[in-house]
Amino acid sequence: MIHRRRPTLALIAALASLVFTAAGQSLPPAGQADPRAEVYNLRSYTHANFTRLVLDIGVLREFVSAESKKDGLLTVDILQARLNPMVPTSVVPTGGDYIGGVRLLQKTATTVRLTAAVNFGRIKRTQVFPLQDPFRIVVDIYPLGPGEALDAPPAKVTQPAEPAAKKPQPATPSAAGYTLARQLGLGVRTIVIDPGHGGIDPGCLDAQGHLEKVTALDISLRLKALLAANGNFDVILTRESDILVPLETRTVLANQKKADLFISIHINAFADTRRRGIETFYLNFSPDPRVNELAARENATTTKTIGEMEAIIKKLVEASRVLESRELAQKIQGNLVQYLSRSYSDVKDLGTRGGPFWVLIGSAMPAVLVEVSHFSNPGEAARLLDAAYRQKAAEGIAEGILAYRKSLGKG
Repeated sequence: MIHRRRPTLALIAALASLVFTAAGQSLPPAGQADPRAEVYNLRSYTHANFTRLVLDIGVLREFVSAESKKDGLLTVDILQARLNPMVPTSVVPTGGDYIGGVRLLQKTATTVRLTAAVNFGRIKRTQVFPLQDPFRIVVDIYPLGPGEALDAPPAKVTQPAEPAAKKPQPATPSAAGYTLARQLGLGVRTIVIDPGHGGIDPGCLDAQGHLEKVTALDISLRLKALLAANGNFDVILTRESDILVPLETRTVLANQKKADLFISIHINAFADTRRRGIETFYLNFSPDPRVNELAARENATTTKTIGEMEAIIKKLVEASRVLESRELAQKIQGNLVQYLSRSYSDVKDLGTRGGPFWVLIGSAMPAVLVEVSHFSNPGEAARLLDAAYRQKAAEGIAEGILAYRKSLGKG
């Protein structure tokens, strides 16, 4: 028998705005409005007399909980929500023999489901309730007292099968020759897109106070839609709303997802407001003081220390990924400049260069950082506030990724 709790109707959020907002500013949505809140964290705590699960959402949302004693499952459905890929999809709370695996998944396009495998023969009661500031959903599971016998082992939550890989095809040489990826006949399926900054880290600002984090997210969402529709890629964003993702964990996500490419999207800024143009970076050392100045700004939020420098340097000099990252950067830069130049005059090509950007360090795949024009330049700042310009920028980056895949002999 399935017992259902009534939806918490008092918690329905008023979807008053479908645009990104920050500090009183807004940008039009990336082609499609997305009213879904982002489920961005799953936590578990085992106390002496109960186990607590916490889902961090931050925005008021309706939810529905249910118990299936026959299947040994407790479920919570969060409506009008999407799951951030940074969130672990499964956890196993420690210290309790009455609860097994806990699983998160995107059940439908607008519903995120939490599933907990529990032994109801050992459960006294469960409680699902919201907390505010920030909004989160709490699940408390209370076991019976000591000496109670187990009725049945916890039910298992099955994992979805991985999608089948495409059949590899012979590779063709690039300008750099047969790089390691080409020698091994490797292709591209999973792409992680990283919208720069977020949360309390706004990035750079233009003269009117528009924020880099908002513009970078808008372009990233447009890029995701293009790649998912036209490239047969699995596309993951490090963030899909205005949340802070630490620099050190962004490539960790890409590594965990076994991504093939990592693309970080940013907006440039310099003290010299005459400077303009588009440039793409890959991970390497740089003798250019302007690149190093930019790297210092982009790396400002890292928590690493000087004592870790030796390990960091080793990651910087891994040549195989540098070659592929440089090739990817060149393809993206060339196509981005070409795409924008079709509709806009005086698009300046600043080229591709290596740079010590922390967001690229630690990636196990080709990784680049794209600086899409300058907020510090009045002309380019005006263009960045135009949805048509941001869409063209996303199209140019997408074409560059497709060109890179083609250079591997895979498209």
